[in-house]
Amino acid sequence: MQIHVVSQGDVLWRIAEAYHSDVNQIIYLNQLDNPNILVVGQSLVIPEPHLEYVIQPGDNLWAIASKLEVTVQELQQFNNITNPNLIFVGELLEKPYSLHTVQLGEYLWVIAQRYGVTINKLLQANRIESPSLIYSGLQLKIPRKPRTSTEVNAYTTETNEQGRQEVLALGRYFTYLSPFMYSFREDGSLTEMRETTLLEAARVNDIAPLLVLTNYTGGGFNSDLGATLLRNPNIQDTLIKNIVNTIRTKGYSGLNIDFEYLYQEDRENYNNFLRKVVDRLRPLGLTVSTALAPKESGDQAGLLYEAHDYEVHGELCDFVVLMTYEWGWAGGEPWAIAPINKVRDILDYAVTVIPRQKIMMGIPLYGRDWKIPWVQGTFARTVSPKEAINLAARNNVSIQYDNTYQSPYYRYTDTSGQEHEVWFEDARSVQVKYETVREYGLRGVSYWVLGNPFPQNWPVLQSNFTIRKL
Repeated sequence: MQIHVVSQGDVLWRIAEAYHSDVNQIIYLNQLDNPNILVVGQSLVIPEPHLEYVIQPGDNLWAIASKLEVTVQELQQFNNITNPNLIFVGELLEKPYSLHTVQLGEYLWVIAQRYGVTINKLLQANRIESPSLIYSGLQLKIPRKPRTSTEVNAYTTETNEQGRQEVLALGRYFTYLSPFMYSFREDGSLTEMRETTLLEAARVNDIAPLLVLTNYTGGGFNSDLGATLLRNPNIQDTLIKNIVNTIRTKGYSGLNIDFEYLYQEDRENYNNFLRKVVDRLRPLGLTVSTALAPKESGDQAGLLYEAHDYEVHGELCDFVVLMTYEWGWAGGEPWAIAPINKVRDILDYAVTVIPRQKIMMGIPLYGRDWKIPWVQGTFARTVSPKEAINLAARNNVSIQYDNTYQSPYYRYTDTSGQEHEVWFEDARSVQVKYETVREYGLRGVSYWVLGNPFPQNWPVLQSNFTIRKL
């Protein structure tokens, strides 16, 4: 897979020709509603010919395997497909190996060097006992270079049929699925959630679902509700009992706690509650994780930050999700949602107090559209990356790219004469984020939130990592 940024005068057939690719493959991979309209500055993902294939209407896995000259089993295993009948239009499938025909006078070590693999890998892939047992005309399988293994969590608020279909279609990219959310009442009882179909879709794709527990009530995170729980051991015991019962009943594999806007004086109370949760759940084989506000230092001031003790959470939890997004929040001034320079500031602190193998870096799957000049008290509209590109096309504006923030943006004027500024994510911006995950040696990534179409993200993720399944 390669990333192409549209220039003035580009048309799709010429782009395909330049990459020796197929127009329809590009259309389906990028989910282009109108292939005749491209936006200057738009990022397109281009499948690599002969090694990658994008599923099209009418395809089945057996026909695709035959076209790629591999077995169905090889295709399934390499692409994390649990059910060969469960494939979707627009999915990128990768061939587990390329083919090389041995030429007269070629030696195995020369072929190994050419493709950047070891001789032993070639021998194993082709079931050859000795390097001397090759001959002119022999077709060798060249294994793809191994990718970094990573874990991926995805939050979702969509518990309807559309949400189920999205999990079915994207599930091979996820280690965990976190339906958002359960909260609790002042007596320690849990709120209700109708997420059964989501959990069924997760099981089909071998995804470990996490029960998300929040202090959310009345349309927002509630500091007083958090205090009620964290200052009363009896309510805690009742809540933990209800959590365990719900996890067992619904088949969750762990708990993800997302307590936000807690009072500073509840910092140690939260730590103690977390200790109690871990002591109860871990013997049952259940994971415990938390979502943490993006802090640049241990003493960072503010209601969002002060009760989140990075060091203790890093010690107690199986992993933590760093919410490295929302710099460009709906009620603030226009800005990149997750500017990479700010993300790195958070990571620079986090890795000093939390083991790297426990850190999941948050990545946004959305953008925002602000009215400008920005006025205090106004709120931006949330847009998906796909919608952001379509909006630029409708308003005939080019997409710019900020190299400091590593994020695309543009401005446009609507039909009423109102000016707007849009920031979102594209293939380039998430590629930089995945490079950052590798550079810092993190456990993986966590998406907020499904339900926002971003077709370019998934092949970029796939080209960077092998997704770990538990």
